Amino acid sequence: MQIDKLRGRELDQLFESILSLKDLEECYRFFDDLCTVNEIQSLAQRLEVARMLREGNTYHKIETETGASTATISRVKRCLNYGNDAYQMALERVHNKQETE
Repeated sequence: MQIDKLRGRELDQLFESILSLKDLEECYRFFDDLCTVNEIQSLAQRLEVARMLREGNTYHKIETETGASTATISRVKRCLNYGNDAYQMALERVHNKQETE
């Protein structure tokens, strides 16, 4: 797994910090301090690309609606097909949470 190459104290600290956040407002505040607006938007864009790919949308539609490059779309698609299933897991959890609210 490629993620094993990333493991370490600093990344553990980052993930533990994210997991400690209590709500959306705390996430907004933390990520506003941690990242630039463009970095946050790029992360959100990738998740939206993953959602749209899962729904069977074409590259053209995804590119038009999200502004993502075909390179970004291809990378996300590769992760969906050959990655750690993390996009799938996160999107399912968000979907399930929205259904119960």
